Amino acid sequence: MSIQWLHLVIFGLAAFRLTRLIVDDLIMEWLRRPFTTIRVEQTEDGETEEWIEPNGFIGEGLTCQWCVGVWSSLIILVLYTFIPFGEYVVLLLAIAGLQSILYSWSVRT
Repeated sequence: MSIQWLHLVIFGLAAFRLTRLIVDDLIMEWLRRPFTTIRVEQTEDGETEEWIEPNGFIGEGLTCQWCVGVWSSLIILVLYTFIPFGEYVVLLLAIAGLQSILYSWSVRT
């Protein structure tokens, strides 16, 4: 199997977007919720801080970008290689990944 640089960039962007979708995005909260606990504590300044604590092995896996990144990469390769029209899903995720990066850069300025 010969992979060109363009394929690597497309696969990387698609895996980035799928990983972010699973780990961070609100739309996938239903998947993470059974395996996480939201902790809210009040600081000495009176402000509240909220963070997500993973529960067990699955919770650790669903909240870890490195862990989900490996599985997302596998999903991207399977979609591209074995699923009819899967390359369009991969391309869609890659475009969304690029858009996500560009958007985050534009918000900073």
